[in-house]
Amino acid sequence: MAEDLGAFGPPGWKQVEAAFAVTATMDIAEVVYTDDERSLRADPPDAVSTRVREHRALVAELDGEPWWRLLLRLTADGEFEVGYDYGAEPFPPNQIFDPEVYRADLAEYPRGRLPVWLAAYIAPGNPQQRTPQQAAVAARADTAASVRPTAVYEDLPDFPQLWSRWACIAAGFVAARSDWGPRVSPSLGWFESSRRGGSTLYSLPNGRAVLSGGIWEAPELDAVYNDGAEMPQLYAGAPEWVTDSVLSPRASTGLMSFVYWWTGGRWFRGESPSMRQCVSAVPGVWTVDTTAGVIAGLAAQPAGPRERAAAVDLVTAADIGVVTRDTVTALFDDDEHFDIDGAMYQLSLAGVVASLPPEMPQDEALFRVRGHVQGEGIDISGYPLDQLVCDRFSCGWMVYVPVPVGELAIGRAIYYIADDGVLERSSSSVAPTTFVKGFERRFRERQGI
Repeated sequence: MAEDLGAFGPPGWKQVEAAFAVTATMDIAEVVYTDDERSLRADPPDAVSTRVREHRALVAELDGEPWWRLLLRLTADGEFEVGYDYGAEPFPPNQIFDPEVYRADLAEYPRGRLPVWLAAYIAPGNPQQRTPQQAAVAARADTAASVRPTAVYEDLPDFPQLWSRWACIAAGFVAARSDWGPRVSPSLGWFESSRRGGSTLYSLPNGRAVLSGGIWEAPELDAVYNDGAEMPQLYAGAPEWVTDSVLSPRASTGLMSFVYWWTGGRWFRGESPSMRQCVSAVPGVWTVDTTAGVIAGLAAQPAGPRERAAAVDLVTAADIGVVTRDTVTALFDDDEHFDIDGAMYQLSLAGVVASLPPEMPQDEALFRVRGHVQGEGIDISGYPLDQLVCDRFSCGWMVYVPVPVGELAIGRAIYYIADDGVLERSSSSVAPTTFVKGFERRFRERQGI
């Protein structure tokens, strides 16, 4: 086979890679020749395809379970590699057949067990799909039959903390410019682990959420697809809003192994396994320390006391929704090595960034105070509004008419206007430093910081 592929190649080729996907009834081949600059795709010679099919038939005769894909690599210098793919991982999209093709192959070459992903792929129907109509019918039936879900008390943090910690880890991976790790978008978090597990976290209106996903080669699903066991009732007792639209994409392929939903301030599950059995499919959100440990390790290797302390600060700030850029740069130094803007975007999408109003321009402060005084019909004799001045403090402006030189004014009006537009009146009888302290406290309370 290798010699034929080499002889068939274009002049000057340096390497050829070929992948043959073969079953009892169909086959697909992909051959790519490369030199130092270009690549060329080609169909293999008929003689090569025939020998590949013969090789598979010989393997089937010898051990009864032939490979599904044959992979070859040959260099012009004579290096040769061959590999056999028995489906340990999903086949590439361009080299996978329709389910009935694999069923026909299994009829020709029966196997003791299949990889869970392939067994789910060729299984007729999909018991994990849950349309809104199916969900409504099932929820009414569960109510009539007094089916109740299992309340979860210890396996998961409460949803608000789960969501904010998920966002922190997402921000950490983005800051480290990593393609791995979880991500968030408005109302959705998703995660794919290096161990092929993964999950999605949907945030829904009225304080509801759905966490679902799957672990690779889940034993419960292996028993279903290979041993004929009953599919776990993942939706037992689930409300009607737990539907395909808020479930992991694994549900569409029959590979979802857990579903949890948050309502009424508590997590619930049907016949899903304990979350302790699904940790490989969920980011490290279990405690403040576990989350901080993950993101500290993204900031430095090894993470020191400074990184760990800054990571804890970030997680606790996210838990109460008061993250600022300074919170992030305290952990990830604000330089070209880290993507601080990308990290802040993840945290902002999750809604855990302190949302402070922008600084009010001085002219705007003068305009608003002048309009307030005129609108209230306040006596301005001796208080000419065209002489108003502004002094800036942390969250707003102190606006007043200065006392003429040589005069003493007691109880003269002083206006304080915050960046969020709240205006309060005081007087020169109250020391500005004293009033500003209380004014700043009231501003922080309004902003939730």
